Amino acid sequence: MARKHVVGDYTKQFGLLRDYALELQDTNPDTTIKIDVCPNGNLASPTSQFRRIYICLGPLKKGFKEYFRDLVGLDGAFMRGPFHVQVLTAVGLDSNNGIYPLAYAIVELENTASWKWILENLGDDLDLGSNSNYAFIGDRKKGLQIAVDQLFPNAEHRYCIRHIHDNMRKKWGQNEYKDHLWRCASATIIPEFEHLMKEFSEYDKEACQWLKQIPPVHWARSHFSGRAVSDVLISNMCEVFNGKIEKGRDKPVIACLDFIREYLMKRICNVMKAMKKAKDKYEVTGALQDQHVVDVRNQTCTCRKCELMRIPCRHAIATLNEMSKYLGAELDIYKWVHKVYWMDTWKKAYSFKVETIKGRPMWPKNNCPTKLIPPPHRTQVGRPKKKRKQSEGERLSKRQRASQGDGVNATQGEGSQGATNDRVQKLSRKHMSVTCSTFKNKGHNSRTYKGKGGNQSKK
Repeated sequence: MARKHVVGDYTKQFGLLRDYALELQDTNPDTTIKIDVCPNGNLASPTSQFRRIYICLGPLKKGFKEYFRDLVGLDGAFMRGPFHVQVLTAVGLDSNNGIYPLAYAIVELENTASWKWILENLGDDLDLGSNSNYAFIGDRKKGLQIAVDQLFPNAEHRYCIRHIHDNMRKKWGQNEYKDHLWRCASATIIPEFEHLMKEFSEYDKEACQWLKQIPPVHWARSHFSGRAVSDVLISNMCEVFNGKIEKGRDKPVIACLDFIREYLMKRICNVMKAMKKAKDKYEVTGALQDQHVVDVRNQTCTCRKCELMRIPCRHAIATLNEMSKYLGAELDIYKWVHKVYWMDTWKKAYSFKVETIKGRPMWPKNNCPTKLIPPPHRTQVGRPKKKRKQSEGERLSKRQRASQGDGVNATQGEGSQGATNDRVQKLSRKHMSVTCSTFKNKGHNSRTYKGKGGNQSKK
C-alpha cells in the first residue's frame, strides 16, 4: 500500500498519460509526444486501450541537431510489473563520445511494427526522408532490420559486433575466434580487411564462411562511410542508457517516464558542471621536475616555446590531454598551431614556379641610353686565396683528429714518421706572444724591432 501511494497505481496511471503529455509539452517547447491505441471497432466506446507512447523532448532534439553526427543507436529493454511492455530507446554520441539520449518509447512488444512506428516519428523529428543517408546501429533483431530497410533504404545500418560474437560463440567459443572477429572488424582499409579474413579462413574455414554470410558493410570499419563521423562497432551507448534507467523500469508507466525525464535533466546539469571545470591555466611538471604554467586562453606557456615556435610544447600537449578528460572540452589543435606549419601554407609557398628563359641571342633589347660597366677593380694584397677560410672550431677539430691518427701510427716504427708529420697541421700563433731572437724581448722579432739594434746586420 505504501509503495502504491508513493509511485502510483499501475493501472490508473495509464488514464493520466494524456495529462502528463500536455504538461511535458507545456514546460518543454517543441517536445514530440505520440500516443497510439489499439484499434477498436466500437467507436461509441468511452475507453481506448493503450498500445504505445513515443517521447522526444524538445531540448534534446535541438541539441542533437547541433553536433552534426548522423548516428543513432537503437535498442530495447523489458519493463517489470504486471504489464509486460518494453522500453525502446534512441541514443546518439555527443562531441565528447558520451551518450546523448534522443528519444524513448514504451511499446507493447519489440517487433517490426513497433520499430517502424518509432522510426517514422524519429524521422519526422530529425527531418529524415526515405532517401536520407543516416547511420543506425543496433543488434541483429529481425524486426529492427526490416524496419530500417523499409523506411530508410539508403541508410547505413550497422550491426553491433558484440551481438555478432554472441551468436558466433554458440559454436565457436574460444578466445581465438573473438580475436579474429575483432581484428577483421577493426581494420580501416579493405586490403587489410581481406588479409585478416584470409588469416581467419586459414585458422578455421567454417567459421570464416559463417561470418561471410553477414555483409561487411554492416559490421566492418573498412566498409563504413564517413557520413556518421564515428567508427563505433558496438551499440554500447544504448546499453549505458538502459543501465541508467534500470531502477525506473519497475515503476508504473508515468513514474517510469518521469524517472527517465529526471535522469536526462540531471545529466545535462552534470555535463554543464563538468564543462565549467575546464580551467584557463594549468600547472605542468615535467619528468625533470621542470614546472611551467600553460595559459589555455592565450595559448602560451612559461617555457616560451609556444610563443617562439607557435606550435604546442610538451607542456601544452599534456594540458590538452588533461582537458580531454572533461566533457565538452574544446581541443582544436589548429588553434595552437600557426598557419605557417599548415600543409596548405606549404603548398601555396611552392605554387609559384620559376619559369625558363630563352637563349641570349633572343633576349629583348633595352632602350636605355647608358651602358653598364663593372665596378672599380681593387687588387688585393698578397697571393689570391682560393680556399675558404676556416674557423677556429674547424681547425681545432682537424687538429684533434690528426693527433688521434698520430697515436695509431706512433707504434709502427720510424717508417711511419713521414705519414704522421703529414697529418700534423701548423699551429696558429693567434693570442701568442713572440720573442725576439736577437735581444730576447717579447712582443717583437728581430726583423720588426724599431729600437736600438733593430734591422742591423750581424757581424
